[in-house]
Amino acid sequence: MAGKVAELQVMFGELSDSTGRGVAFLWDKWDNQREGWKAEKIEIHSYVTATDTGTTTNQGQWKNSTTMPKLCQIRDNLHSNYLGAIFPNDNWLRWDSYDQASASKEVKQMITAYIRHKMEQCDLRNDVSTLLIDYIDYGNCYGESEWDFGRRRMDIQGREHTSYVGPRIRRISPLDIVFNPTAPTFEEAPKIVRYIKSVGEIKALAAKDPVWQTAYDKTMSMRSNIGNYTVADTKKAIGFAVDGFGNLKEYYGGEYVEILRFLGDYYDKETMELKESQEIIVIDRSIMVSQRDIPSPEGVGNIVSAGWRKRQDNLYHMGPLDNLVGMQYRIDHLQNAQADATDLIVHPIVVIQGDVEPFAWAPEEVIQIIGEGAVSTMSSDLSGVATAKQEIAFLEARMEEYAGAPKEAMGFRTPGEKTLGEVTKLENAAGRIFHEKTVTFEIFLEKLLQGCLSEAILHEGGTDIPLLDEELGFVDFAKISKNELVHNGAIRPVGARHFGQAKEVMTNLSVALNGPLGQIITPHISGKALATMIEDIFELGRFDLMRPNVAAVEESELNDVRNVGAESNLTNVMTPGLSEE
Repeated sequence: MAGKVAELQVMFGELSDSTGRGVAFLWDKWDNQREGWKAEKIEIHSYVTATDTGTTTNQGQWKNSTTMPKLCQIRDNLHSNYLGAIFPNDNWLRWDSYDQASASKEVKQMITAYIRHKMEQCDLRNDVSTLLIDYIDYGNCYGESEWDFGRRRMDIQGREHTSYVGPRIRRISPLDIVFNPTAPTFEEAPKIVRYIKSVGEIKALAAKDPVWQTAYDKTMSMRSNIGNYTVADTKKAIGFAVDGFGNLKEYYGGEYVEILRFLGDYYDKETMELKESQEIIVIDRSIMVSQRDIPSPEGVGNIVSAGWRKRQDNLYHMGPLDNLVGMQYRIDHLQNAQADATDLIVHPIVVIQGDVEPFAWAPEEVIQIIGEGAVSTMSSDLSGVATAKQEIAFLEARMEEYAGAPKEAMGFRTPGEKTLGEVTKLENAAGRIFHEKTVTFEIFLEKLLQGCLSEAILHEGGTDIPLLDEELGFVDFAKISKNELVHNGAIRPVGARHFGQAKEVMTNLSVALNGPLGQIITPHISGKALATMIEDIFELGRFDLMRPNVAAVEESELNDVRNVGAESNLTNVMTPGLSEE
């Protein structure tokens, strides 16, 4: 046994390196430090997915085990409202230029059309939906932009097909990234991301990069020799475990490889040097594949994050459901308590005194009582049941408010008659939390889309995208290359911001024009400019509704048609024979 352990230690030592083991040590350290945070998220997940209290921390107290899925309903409500606010319509994307050359109409149309077209192809909406679930469940969401080279395959007719090629965003599970939570900002924090790839994917990378070929050879060498050792041998020889793969023997005997990607400043103990803005890739928690400067101008990598509720001096943010778990516990507690109380009323406890013949508790049952025997039931009070129902309704309403989901956004109207201005004012006040959280996520999405544009500039060789000709009203396809995407500006998702601002502008304008102030300012308002503003706010450009003086032109055309018809009728009357025919 000792000889095998020593052999395994020697073999592992020859294949591994100190940098790889150092990154693995950091992963274990930072991951262990957040065990309390992970336990909180596991509890939230248990309540969101529960079908009864048997899988939650509220189990075993009552005979009934019903769970009221309020936490799940709040999560679904927030998710649908966030998604609807971010993608309210097709015009959710905007190009902001930073110089005059990038401000032309052609540049704006070209870049927004490219990103919109590519994001539709790679199903951005589904990716954003998944990230929003992380945003709600964990209070933290993480993503990165990358270039998808696509995959080629041959059909049965021998024709080659290529899957999607272009930029896309990738979700990083909050459980697959660790970092120093006390860093000033997420961008400055050193971080490690965990990826799982198959041996075949590593082999594909090895065909393109000799660095990955070396990594492939080392990991295959370990996997080919590990079969000669027992689980106990590997456990004694190698002092680490790989999450989600059981023991090390099972990991090395499987088809998947764990990859750790470190981003940040790194202190090399051997050379006693501080290496800044480094990207280190490690496989098997022991073998360094590569180490290089982070390939970005800022030196912080392409991973971005968003948090729902900030914690001071802690980069692990709180989510909207964190503070509601206790209230969900209370709701289930009250629900099952009143259910048990109701059961006692319908099926009360039977008290038997003296000698009574055996009987079944059922309607019209005959009970034989011997001598001084007696049968009675214990009375129950229904007042507690009514109180429990009222408290449950109160808790559910409070949970909605605490989660930042305004009632108006859920389709519920607050009591009382209100004017349009009062309704808008109340909606804006009630929805400030919701709007702020949506804008926070939009800024996160903006960084990801900007990364997608950067990836396109690096890799795009030319692709056809649909462009709408606004004057002629048809869609044409134009080839876009990376040179045409290089402009000084930023691509921004502004669905929620545009929607909220447009609604407020139209409400305020309607109130002003319909009041006494409207009579004073009407002579100074341009009808053409007002039409242009309404066309932009309601996005009516594709319908070609707003044109200068078009109503007068069409009225003139209508009068011409009427005059022609009148002249024709008059001619028929004045011409003998035509009227009779």
